[in-house]
Amino acid sequence: MPTESACTLLVIDDDLILGLALKDGMAGPTREVLLATTAAEGLHVCRSRKVDVVLLDQNLPDGEGTELCPKILEANDGCKIIFITGYPEFSHAVKAIKAGAFDYLSKPFEFDELVLVVDRALKTRALERVEAVEKYRASRDSAEAVFVGGGTGMREVEHLVSLAAGEEVPVLITGETGTGKNVAAKAIHYRGERRDAPFVSINCAALPENLIEAELFGFERGAFTGATGSKPGLFEVAEGGTLFLDEIGELPLQLQAKLLGVLEDRMIRRLGGTVARPLSVRILAATNLDLAMALRRKIFREDLFYRLNVLQIQLPPLRDRPEDLPALCGWFIRQAARGREIHLPDDELAMLREYHWPGNVRELKNIIERAVILQRDGTIRPYRLLSGGEMPVFSPPESEENLLPLEKVEERHIRFVLERCGNNFTRTAKVLQVGLSTLKRKMKRYTQ
Repeated sequence: MPTESACTLLVIDDDLILGLALKDGMAGPTREVLLATTAAEGLHVCRSRKVDVVLLDQNLPDGEGTELCPKILEANDGCKIIFITGYPEFSHAVKAIKAGAFDYLSKPFEFDELVLVVDRALKTRALERVEAVEKYRASRDSAEAVFVGGGTGMREVEHLVSLAAGEEVPVLITGETGTGKNVAAKAIHYRGERRDAPFVSINCAALPENLIEAELFGFERGAFTGATGSKPGLFEVAEGGTLFLDEIGELPLQLQAKLLGVLEDRMIRRLGGTVARPLSVRILAATNLDLAMALRRKIFREDLFYRLNVLQIQLPPLRDRPEDLPALCGWFIRQAARGREIHLPDDELAMLREYHWPGNVRELKNIIERAVILQRDGTIRPYRLLSGGEMPVFSPPESEENLLPLEKVEERHIRFVLERCGNNFTRTAKVLQVGLSTLKRKMKRYTQ
């Protein structure tokens, strides 16, 4: 019997001897078998337990199997029902299938035949679960592929994303870490004609150089030490859809040449393979590197750059779009709050707008999520969590000897805010609500 994850089978049959025999024969380390001798008992089990496969007798003391079938499926959506009957007739089989049965067996049957049918039912159940997970993931990715904010920079990004979605050309997405390059790639995919096909993503910087090639192109058995079987690469997995190559600037030069060949020939060959397979995959790439500098340093191929750079989308850093911060905060609060009423005070928002955001939108999202988790009264203070630190809290000293002058307390606070604002005096002055000249005068005095 093939290996499988933990599953539950239910035998509903008034023949107790047969039921016990099936229970003993089908049970295993990862397979629990339950037994019921009436329709009512079997339905109770289905309503109280998650059941993967039901072996259902056609004739039960308190009802017909075909009448029980829809009730089982209502209680255990996705359960596979295998009808077993001692009165084999074609009409019974048709009636059972119409009632929702997965398969139909007639008594007497060979045990090996039952094992095959049960294994097929379990495999179908597993595939349906994988498909459900993929549909959920695609639905979630599609819902997240939105741009928040209406500033000039993001309006231009929206326009270019819409253009890219309507074309099939490669797209190069550039911008600092955390600006939302992955969101832009998903938006292009889910707004385009390939939206119902796979969206596959790989971070080229996350895998060792010797693994990236096998991950992208796949391999045949014996292609390298440890290749005991064949495996399709991500190009094949993404067939008909989109392959997003994040951090493309980290791709080794020899793989850059192979990628260029794929883009030119639209063919793929696995490692150790001799067969070239036709490919229908859209390529999107992203990087936070200065590719112009990489070209000059000869660490990125010029021909690949021009092949990928048919359309380029530059994502602006968050510090250049402060007008979008209120909308972004509201969006992330709603996502993290899960229906709860969470308030972000205006003074807190003002300080967030003056922060330099080295981690961009990703940093903002993480800070908002942490603030929502840590809040106790429905009000969040995310600014205190920035850069992993807290706003300075000047606790009462334990003795008079440790009392600080007001000027010293003020100096500590100003230095703290200045650091959080990336040593930008203009932003710091706005956060502290003092004049720029006043701030500079104070800092000059502190350094004397």
